[in-house]
Amino acid sequence: MTVSMTRRAALTGAATLPLAGAATPVLAGSEPQDDAGAAMPIARTFTLGEMPVTTLLDATALREGPKEIFGGNVSEEEFRKVSEENFISSEAAQFYFTPTLVETDGELVLFDTGLGQGGLPRALAAAGVTPEAIDVVVITHMHPDHIGGLMTDGAPTFPNARYVMGATEYNFWSAMDPGHRVGDLVAQNVTPLTERTTFIEDGARVASGITAVASHGHTPGHMCFMLDSGGRQLMLTADLANHYVWSFAHPDWAVSFDADKPAATQSRRQVLRMLAADRVPMIGYHMPFPAAGFVETRGDGFRYVPVSYQLMG
Repeated sequence: MTVSMTRRAALTGAATLPLAGAATPVLAGSEPQDDAGAAMPIARTFTLGEMPVTTLLDATALREGPKEIFGGNVSEEEFRKVSEENFISSEAAQFYFTPTLVETDGELVLFDTGLGQGGLPRALAAAGVTPEAIDVVVITHMHPDHIGGLMTDGAPTFPNARYVMGATEYNFWSAMDPGHRVGDLVAQNVTPLTERTTFIEDGARVASGITAVASHGHTPGHMCFMLDSGGRQLMLTADLANHYVWSFAHPDWAVSFDADKPAATQSRRQVLRMLAADRVPMIGYHMPFPAAGFVETRGDGFRYVPVSYQLMG
């Protein structure tokens, strides 16, 4: 899939990135709580064949006005109706930020780095892993909530890692003029790491059992990653779908975070259709923690089925 994205589209999308003007996130290290006041877990490990896969809660935050974010091209009445049918509020949405750690062939591979406010290192510690132990850092795309944790106090957070990211994605954001929110953060957090970075395209092998899958539209070079181990598969969908109800039930609804909305819709439908048809589980960066689930078709859209005990370990 080829996407042509203008700087105007990038500027518009950057103005509506997650947490731009949102409430202060609750960091993983601040012990987020459930409705009963109990501490939520911040690391959850699944086993895919011979591959341990751990989701890491970097942060969570409540944001008001979800209709403007997830239903820009539908009426207030329709948005409210769909929300009520799915037992959720149409007035606010809970955001989750969930990097994923994969152990494969003796390497620890981290996908995305969170907001950079301290939540990810604490979630890693809960999983028994130090930043120094990370061998590979993969960036699905370069929005701030995915690259914010690459640096800590001006030094690489993961000092022993090599880095992998899409060539299209880096080339686009690194060409932004100074003063652009994302471009400036890329210059600060990503560009200093380029000598240790492999820039990839669709279909590239990242590590043993990990393959890049182009899913452009959310950003110019957004990528999902397919995990394969022991005859089983799981896809890391990153920001392909940003909400577990609205983006699945109505994949054509305009999402403010998506810079190229028609391309994002096409990618969303293509990947979700494949996951549903092949019954492949997924981990989505913004899904409710532990961020893992399945996809089924429902009418002209899809339904996200949160994991319960299907993925053991």
